[in-house]
Amino acid sequence: MKPTDRRLLALELGRAFSERLELDDLIPFVIAKCREVLAAESAAVLLIDPDRNEFFFPCAVDENPDVAARLQQARFAADQGIAGAAAQSGSAVRVDDAATDPRWFAGIDQITGRTTRSILAAPLTAQARTIGALEVVNRLDGRPFNDDDLAFLDALAAGVAVAIQNARRYGVLKSTEEKLRVQVAALRRDLARSDRFGDIVATSAVMRDVLRLMDSAAASTITVLIEGETGAGKELVARGIHRASERAERAFIAVNCAALPESLLESQLFGHRKGAFTGAMKDQVGFFEAADGGTIFLDEIGDMPPPMQARLLRVLQDGEVVPVGDPHPRAIDVRVVSATNRQLVDEVDHGRFRRDLYFRLAAFPINVPSLRERREDIPLLADHFLAAAAERHHKRIAGIEPAAIDQLISSEWPGNVRELQSAIERAVALAPDGATIGVEQLPRTLAQVPKPATTDRDPEVVPETAPRSDPADSAEASDLRRARAGFEATHVAKVLAAHHGNISRAAQALGLSRVALRKKIKEYALR
Repeated sequence: MKPTDRRLLALELGRAFSERLELDDLIPFVIAKCREVLAAESAAVLLIDPDRNEFFFPCAVDENPDVAARLQQARFAADQGIAGAAAQSGSAVRVDDAATDPRWFAGIDQITGRTTRSILAAPLTAQARTIGALEVVNRLDGRPFNDDDLAFLDALAAGVAVAIQNARRYGVLKSTEEKLRVQVAALRRDLARSDRFGDIVATSAVMRDVLRLMDSAAASTITVLIEGETGAGKELVARGIHRASERAERAFIAVNCAALPESLLESQLFGHRKGAFTGAMKDQVGFFEAADGGTIFLDEIGDMPPPMQARLLRVLQDGEVVPVGDPHPRAIDVRVVSATNRQLVDEVDHGRFRRDLYFRLAAFPINVPSLRERREDIPLLADHFLAAAAERHHKRIAGIEPAAIDQLISSEWPGNVRELQSAIERAVALAPDGATIGVEQLPRTLAQVPKPATTDRDPEVVPETAPRSDPADSAEASDLRRARAGFEATHVAKVLAAHHGNISRAAQALGLSRVALRKKIKEYALR
């Protein structure tokens, strides 16, 4: 190529350096032009992996595509070969007969299957640091390269090094932007559903135990497995642990493993490189990288397919992820909290869940009780959801009538806290402004605790086959009475306050006589 043509090419490459900001787009273009200008069989960029001090080939262009593909799988020590000599010395190197040069690394010919005759190599240096080398091999006409070729490659390498550094910075910015985008999206989802459960509302002994476990979990970085029925509040527990931990200022990324198709789960969790599969039009940061420094919540972990269980185990063991289509692992610092509505021990016993992964995830197990196991919390939860729903519906709701509270307490709640919230939301939507919530506003489908069968026999005569009373039943009845009394006292106090202590108006609002209200005031020591 004539000097004038090389100057025109330099202008073309200058535009490419400024316009092509992604390495995957920039390097192939530059290498193809370099090979074309120097009329070489092969041209390649070699970059140094600083962790291993090895050369690798992010891009190679060869007249034989198979050779280029084999080069891109090759690695060798960064001080070996002619490229190593250029990188070590910081100066461009020209070799006319590789076979007689002691610096030549013959292992490359074994990989490519060709005989290397002549080589040019120029160091890629940016900010006084060598990051790799630019290399061309064998002129097509069989002659060795000349000094003009070497000077051209050296000048080109200087521009390529700066362009690579800029592209890397751009890549870091893009990766950071993508992480922030995922985190902002997660925060927006948090804000959008921040009233889904609200803060943990509980006074029951079983939930106090859960809160104590949450405190302990938050003080460490141990992996946590949260077990419980659907709707019991497992994600709320996970978020509470994150907010109370040292990672509270970083991202909390929630992933429903059952909601993602198996074909997408790997790329969603670990990310992918552009072109890794059909439809991968750009690099994507996975949920694990987006949660770097924070917490990732893997909901419905029991539904994770076995191949993904193996990948997750490797991530937990190594503390790094490998995006789909990327040979290089990326270190991460992520706290893993998982949840399931299954009995994972049974899944392990039946071979559906990896035993080694189970022990990794279940280092700190927390069981969230069902609503049936914490009935004394129902009045508090109902009042909490009532206040939030009334605000959303722009209504003034005086409270929940005692009969409705009784029904809420005695219901089975297969959908747990989530079902209770939905029932209160519906009741508020149905209730007139300024009214109280009665039984008529509650769903008719609420499952009731089974009642004992009636008998026509003399009630004083107990059949020999009748079951003896269970002390647990008596304890539950006592809990229900306490819960009902606590709610009633709170409700009466609120209505009195709303009517500024006026007995007549408060009694009318409560549907009681003034005498009955005075008894309640005395009973609950409200005055």
